[in-house]
Amino acid sequence: MPIAGLTGGLSWAALIVIVPLVGALLTGLWPRAGGWVALVVALLTLGTTLGGALHVWWQGPEIHALGGWEAPLGIALVLDGLAAFMLLLTSVVGLFVTLYALGYVGRQERSGRFWVLWLWLWAAMNALYLSGDVFNLYVTLELVVLASVALVALASGGPALVASMRYLLLSLLGSLAYLMGVALLYGAYGALDLITLAEQVTPGHLLMMVAALMTVGLMAKTALFPLHGWLAPGHGSAPAAASPILSALVVKVSFYLMLRLWLTLFPDLATPALGVLMGGLGGAAVIWGGIMAMAADRLKPFVAYSTVAQVGYLALFFPFMLAVPGGWRAVVFFAAAHACAKATVFMAAGTLQRAAGHDRMSELADVMRGRPISSFAMGIAGAGLVGLPFTGGFIAKWLLVETAIAGDVWPWAVVVVVGGLLAGAYVFRLLGPAFLAGRGSPGRPIAGIMEWSTLGMALVSIALGFAGAASLQLLDATVTGPGGL
Repeated sequence: MPIAGLTGGLSWAALIVIVPLVGALLTGLWPRAGGWVALVVALLTLGTTLGGALHVWWQGPEIHALGGWEAPLGIALVLDGLAAFMLLLTSVVGLFVTLYALGYVGRQERSGRFWVLWLWLWAAMNALYLSGDVFNLYVTLELVVLASVALVALASGGPALVASMRYLLLSLLGSLAYLMGVALLYGAYGALDLITLAEQVTPGHLLMMVAALMTVGLMAKTALFPLHGWLAPGHGSAPAAASPILSALVVKVSFYLMLRLWLTLFPDLATPALGVLMGGLGGAAVIWGGIMAMAADRLKPFVAYSTVAQVGYLALFFPFMLAVPGGWRAVVFFAAAHACAKATVFMAAGTLQRAAGHDRMSELADVMRGRPISSFAMGIAGAGLVGLPFTGGFIAKWLLVETAIAGDVWPWAVVVVVGGLLAGAYVFRLLGPAFLAGRGSPGRPIAGIMEWSTLGMALVSIALGFAGAASLQLLDATVTGPGGL
């Protein structure tokens, strides 16, 4: 889609990055008030993001030139449909996670560090979604990784430290592969701006090497099978207030970047063989993650392995963008449905773990019966992961199956259905004991806001089911390359 216009000065795009960045600085200066500063920042960020999305909706995409300097000399922020959708998703999930963290983190010794890292991560994610050149995408991606690793390391104990170091090292390898691709692009074309590169790149061995390096590096960061080994230990070891951020939002960042590159720079390299390969890896992730979730005996690793399975669906954008024009939009909507559901599950899991004092699934039934709000929210989110009606997950999987059938690539529809059945099996394994006869015990006291924010996040996953048409219409305002799909 063409760009509506070039703007300077202060714009929605600039505000969306500035607000959480200023919030991170303020929480560093006043750590005792960090939670309330974060809440105000979350509300302001949601407002600015909504304003930016409405601007794209009514006027189309725009470029904001920082300092008035246009590319290639200046840094450009591109606000289009895809960026606006991901920013809005991040803001909605971020608001409920912030509310949850107010109760979970409280006035703990490391609470100030959590708020600084969370808002810094939020600013970095927003900046990445808006970045308009391949090098600044790299810079913002590294800021996301560093903040995420630090959030994992906030949990006390050796396992958290090991998991954070494993996450860091694998992410650095992925970043190195991506940066090598950036260097090759700059050496060949003398440009870093995505729109400029899209007009200059031509299919060939060099572009194929660049695409391979960047894609493999981003696959590692997305935890796409078989490069998923870091995800379950990292997300499972993180503090309960950080796990929903990592699983619902951070893994979507590298997926977004992969999608953006293939829509803008590499559409001419997409072939049916590549679609089969990437779709096959996604299908393997769905099966493997589901099996590992069934075998898990602790709650947080269980939820983390289900993320491995759900991430597999994201790889279907490769065969879908070849099969149907705009078919990738179904995968983006699925990413949003997964983010809402998975944030809810991790928040409920953190509540139940704190109330019970452990996360052994075989011993959680009494606490689940004694905490009906958290259990009900987890049930709604579980229905979304399975794809049951009246949830965003149902609409998302319906769109996936519909796209696969419309593009005559029905094997991927089979993958979606089988994945839904596996999800039903492991969600039933989690929730089933709570419905058996027995006493209920609320366990240890917890802050009420933890349960109510979790329920609110679950209700958002239902509301998303009624926003499918509007979401797809917003995604139509996405800037792609000359051969974009």
